[in-house]
Amino acid sequence: MKKNIIYIILIAVIAVIAFIPGVKEKLQEAFFPVATIENAVHISEEDYDIDLKGINVPSTNLKAFKGKAVFLNFWGTWCPPCRKEWPSIQKLYETRKDHVNFVLIAMEDKEDAVRKFLKENNYNVPVYIAQSPISEKILPKVFPTTYLLDKDGRILIKEDASRDWNTESTHQFIDNIIK
Repeated sequence: MKKNIIYIILIAVIAVIAFIPGVKEKLQEAFFPVATIENAVHISEEDYDIDLKGINVPSTNLKAFKGKAVFLNFWGTWCPPCRKEWPSIQKLYETRKDHVNFVLIAMEDKEDAVRKFLKENNYNVPVYIAQSPISEKILPKVFPTTYLLDKDGRILIKEDASRDWNTESTHQFIDNIIK
């Protein structure tokens, strides 16, 4: 009797997922965020147009990274959560720099403070200071804010908080988007 009830519940759950509009999409978004890539927000040509002064790398424009996968992070030396996630970003950079371009933009910071922070901690992830306005589409509201963009300019990940970036799931995600 109990087996029959379990089977009936299982069939009902499958029917709900299969036949009620929106349920399947909500479950995909919750459990399989990669499945929603086709619905991702795109960064336009204008959004990429940000002049970047290089701190530990040559100066460039974000447009130079168009058509490439990008780990884009907005942070500040004055921001404790930003400082907290830096070791994991450095480790991710060391293992994935050949697969994704790293662009870390120091916000509301003085160049000397950024240079000092990088030197004191032996960080070599590419860091820039924006020299032109940042599009509202990617301008952070909180710090740190990190975007993972695919080569088509789609925002695949947006994280508005400090996070451990050196995880197996992040490594696998990066490996999957560069294929």
